[in-house]
Amino acid sequence: MSHFEQSVELPVSASRAFDWHAAPGAFERLTPPFQDVKVVERELAPGARTILEDGGRVVLSMPFGPFHRRYVARHEGYVPGACFVDRMEEGPFRSWVHTHRFVDTPTGSTLTDAIDYDVGALAFAADGFAARTLASVFALRHHRTRHDLARHAETPRALQVGVTGATGLVGTALMPYLTAGGHGVKAFGRAGKGGDIPWDPARGQLDGAHLRGLDAVVHLAGANIAERWTDAWRKEVMDSRVLSTRLLAETMAACEGGPRTLVVASGIGYYGDGGDAILDESSPLGGGFAAEVCRQWEAAADAARAVGIRVVHLRIGIVMARKGGALGQLVPVYLGGAGGPVGSGRQWQSWIGMDDLLDVILRALWDEGLSGVVNAVSPNPLRQADFARTLGRVLSRPAVLPTPAFAMRLAFGEMAEELLLAGARVAPGRLNERGFVWRSPELEGALHLELG
Repeated sequence: MSHFEQSVELPVSASRAFDWHAAPGAFERLTPPFQDVKVVERELAPGARTILEDGGRVVLSMPFGPFHRRYVARHEGYVPGACFVDRMEEGPFRSWVHTHRFVDTPTGSTLTDAIDYDVGALAFAADGFAARTLASVFALRHHRTRHDLARHAETPRALQVGVTGATGLVGTALMPYLTAGGHGVKAFGRAGKGGDIPWDPARGQLDGAHLRGLDAVVHLAGANIAERWTDAWRKEVMDSRVLSTRLLAETMAACEGGPRTLVVASGIGYYGDGGDAILDESSPLGGGFAAEVCRQWEAAADAARAVGIRVVHLRIGIVMARKGGALGQLVPVYLGGAGGPVGSGRQWQSWIGMDDLLDVILRALWDEGLSGVVNAVSPNPLRQADFARTLGRVLSRPAVLPTPAFAMRLAFGEMAEELLLAGARVAPGRLNERGFVWRSPELEGALHLELG
């Protein structure tokens, strides 16, 4: 039998920390992005209000070497505000008992995770691996728990939020982040494809009645711009952003009792190729297709702005997310030993960690002092070659094989010219002015959280 134990100081009471763990979305927040764990089934005990109460049952699909195994845990030892235990009933180990203990302190509380486990007959080979994995997993869990609780504690009240693009890279992370923090969330969805709020931007269909009672809408929907730019795809990229934003803005403007805040995703592509110049929110529009998309995208919200709705345009940098986007595509390349600088390697890359982006979105939802353009980027951009070296170091792989500019142009055309070979050194001026606190201001820290 082996034992693992790790504690973390939290900035809220034991009761509040316990409630966060019991809230919908907490499990997703506690699941590391570098582990492919999926919830197959949740079952509350008869009469229970949360899954953590005695008899609550969770069925997971968990990675175990190159395979996935079924893992069934049942909760016991439930003491509100103080303790709960999950015990493995079925899974890859001989036994597994995870105890969560919450204790108040003068400055907040302490959470202690203690795990007693038996890996079985292969203990001589697997025990060390299990201990290293647990250390990596709980470093991420405790970092997220501490920072999530701190950010939600800053929010003046629980909000009711509508989210478009809820099934996308950022949307799937935002939904559990908000619900675990006690906020109500409704997802937009096209007819027949799920969602709480039906809409069809291409046909201009959205019933304002569905928006009543919401405090805000976060608009993340839009076709992926990182494709080869054919004429048809250019139209899809532009229309998916402009038509949907205009529909939201006009519907919100005409809706009595509807949301008074609209947070719209945009991009740092607005600035074009900025060379070595430091770009803040006052910097002018750049050249190229991506810049024009951002210009029209932001202008499409004018109808909401005209009636006093607070509109925030988040010009988002490259999002560091293991499960998709640029990082998700780069990791397999680097793990295969083929990573390295792109083009000259001197172009600036302005990036943001996924958890920092979620914090920025939450801040934009409640901070009345934020309106207009907000650069959602880390305060520490770096050149592409430095980005490549840092990613290689985190993955313990070489990062020396360059990808020539001509090869990128041949493969991706104009998209490569604007998104891969050009760069922008963007600064988060408005966030710095508002005293925003970064979780991962340096790239290496952000990568460790996403990649383990």
